[in-house]
Amino acid sequence: MKNKIFESYDKAIEEVFDGAIIAHSIFGTASQALNLWEALSRKDVKNLTIVGNMAHSRLPTPQGPHLPTYGPINCILQPGKVKRIITGFTSHVYGGETEYTREYDAATKNMEVIPVPFGNLCTRLEAAACGYGGILTPVGVGTYLEDYCQKMLIDGKEYLLEKPLQPDFGFVKAWKADKLGNLVYKRMMRTENPLVARASKVTIAEVLEIVEPGELDPDEIHTPFPYVDRIVKVPKGGPGSFEWNEVTKFLGFGPGGTRRKQMEEARGQ
Repeated sequence: MKNKIFESYDKAIEEVFDGAIIAHSIFGTASQALNLWEALSRKDVKNLTIVGNMAHSRLPTPQGPHLPTYGPINCILQPGKVKRIITGFTSHVYGGETEYTREYDAATKNMEVIPVPFGNLCTRLEAAACGYGGILTPVGVGTYLEDYCQKMLIDGKEYLLEKPLQPDFGFVKAWKADKLGNLVYKRMMRTENPLVARASKVTIAEVLEIVEPGELDPDEIHTPFPYVDRIVKVPKGGPGSFEWNEVTKFLGFGPGGTRRKQMEEARGQ
């Protein structure tokens, strides 16, 4: 049996190369592979392409709500590290200009940022996962997307051909994994992570628990082991753990949260 368990995040992402395409999920802290991104920010690599519904969220931490400590933003802010962002969400979180938005704008000035409807983005990943040559969609007809997609007329209706987008690496976050690589997600983790795992050439998962083969109920497995190449366990209380999220959520968008307050102030509420 191939050993898929890695002892460190740095070892798990060691093979990421210059120009690699990396896909991820970024629906809140619970769905992100925060530690893999942090490891990648330490690695000497350049010209990356980041694929996901959002690329630039700055996450609050127990030390303060404005520290750029986790997530892909640490890679984006390093000159030359990222050359392209393909994302469904490009606007700023707070709705107004802040030190963070100025940093982000400066960092992405020389990057290619391609905004894509979230459904189209998932469609491209799905096409890669299934081996399709592409998927036809009416979404984006008559918009800037025609610069990136071939337009086709079928039965009198116009469609765009969304070609497969296969990441070289997928950074996924899961609740549980067994040592074979079967994954179980929880709540928000089930957004893009299963799709990213299926679409990517190499899938690297950071997980909260690792169990023995046979301990997971087959009916509860969301990503079967053939799609998973490497697994790293998040230490109890470490970034991305349940305990860590309990702390950070009070700095977020919930009632009384720091980020919610900033957003309301930016909107003049």
